[in-house]
Amino acid sequence: MQTCGELLAKYLDAYGIEVAFGIPGTHTIELYRGLPKTNIRHVTPRHEQGAGFMADGYARVTGKPAACITVSGPGALNISGAMGQALQDSQPMLVISADNNTWQRGLGEGRLHETRNLQAAMAESARWAHTLTRPDELPKVMARTFAIFASERPGPVHLTLPLDVITAPADHVALDIWPLPARPAPAASAIAEAAALLNKAKRPLLALGGGCADAQAQTRALVDALQAPVSLTHNAKGLLPPDHPLLLGSNPSFASIRHEFEQADVVLAIGTELSETDYDFFFKGDFKIPGQLIRVDIDTPQLTRNCRPALAIQSDSAAFMAALTPHIKADRLTASQARVASAKDKHLSERHAGYQAFLDCLLDTLPDAIIMGDSTQPAYYAANQFDARAPRSFGSAATGYGTLGWALPAAFGARLGAPQRPVIGLLGDGGVQFSLNELATAVEAQIPVALIIWHNSCYEMIAMNFRDAGMAPMACDIYSPDFIKVAEGYGCRATRAQDLASLARALRDAQDADVPTIIEVQESDFI
Repeated sequence: MQTCGELLAKYLDAYGIEVAFGIPGTHTIELYRGLPKTNIRHVTPRHEQGAGFMADGYARVTGKPAACITVSGPGALNISGAMGQALQDSQPMLVISADNNTWQRGLGEGRLHETRNLQAAMAESARWAHTLTRPDELPKVMARTFAIFASERPGPVHLTLPLDVITAPADHVALDIWPLPARPAPAASAIAEAAALLNKAKRPLLALGGGCADAQAQTRALVDALQAPVSLTHNAKGLLPPDHPLLLGSNPSFASIRHEFEQADVVLAIGTELSETDYDFFFKGDFKIPGQLIRVDIDTPQLTRNCRPALAIQSDSAAFMAALTPHIKADRLTASQARVASAKDKHLSERHAGYQAFLDCLLDTLPDAIIMGDSTQPAYYAANQFDARAPRSFGSAATGYGTLGWALPAAFGARLGAPQRPVIGLLGDGGVQFSLNELATAVEAQIPVALIIWHNSCYEMIAMNFRDAGMAPMACDIYSPDFIKVAEGYGCRATRAQDLASLARALRDAQDADVPTIIEVQESDFI
């Protein structure tokens, strides 16, 4: 007999899931029965939140969902925070949670892992949440799940499977893979209206967000045609090379870049939320777009958030750019390049030289590196003043949800998604203690990643917030273990770097390992 759980594993394989993160539990045993018969690699994290962070990191470099398998109750709720980060940053993942038998749910009888309404709880962190009540639903539910991943704004999907559904006979249910819809394309009238506004503009500006991450070729073509300055957000870093003459930078919160937004007569914003964590990173509350705003997003509700557009267009970013580019007729390259050069001169004066030297060292040493940053000082500065050389090469938990402990497991997920590229995690001595246990996962799975622990014995950003509020910092000075001994105890490589030269050596040495390498640095040695 084939069970629903076994059929689910076949569906995951057929729809292209390559990696599953999960901690087997009493309620999920039957979900594992079919996995050995698939091509899916299973990785066992040490905490469900770590599973979600790994799936997030995997999605950021591949654009594809991984699967996560949890029990109900503590397992599902543990991963909900990681789902929240992925939801805020539009990263796909499929989370599957077992639950008590259908006839036992919601009765409050004290069953193992009992949750009153698991679907409702997980819906807060998901694009869609659903509870299967019989195996016959599986073809349509999987079709809808992967249609969301294929054609809508990315994010987590959560499926609840009660025990009696997991174990129910499913021989009568066919493995029926549905065709997936394409992403929406723009209306011809919208393209014509947008082109008319942009062709008349004297000082246009192009603002690109993470929704453009897979549209590098279309971005380059549009930038060449539009001849306008370009601003990138955190998740759009790398769409243009750092030395591109029209690239203003990849943090529109800096005063020099804000000035260009304020002076622009038309702003074309594509695949970007225009949100606080991208456009008001320093919480000044004064970001504005006085000119006409053309807003393009795959998600209709996003077109009504944060800034009122003069023209709102629902479309996939790549499809919109490909349709628009042939209609652009511009003759402003010299003026635009002069604007960018002036802004960059001012922007350089806004950058922190010490952190810039630290960040430059990373890519000078490992030019093809992917960087995953936690909520820590070097990651904040990377979000502000680091320009990646390729898209899907930078991730930061400082955006959106802002979950501490994200970067260590996210770096492992990123390496699983891009095994041929070096991966660097930027971790604080506080945040790393949220997920330090996942070192065991990476040693077990042989995931080589360079993890830089920035040691200042403090929640420094929170201490700054206290001081800005006129208060003495409280509960910000933290005790940390000997990270070198802890790392070695887990079976990792570990070293300390005292300067840029020793940091570069440690990063190079880490590439010869088959386990993570912890590189501890003292803030006072670099800043």
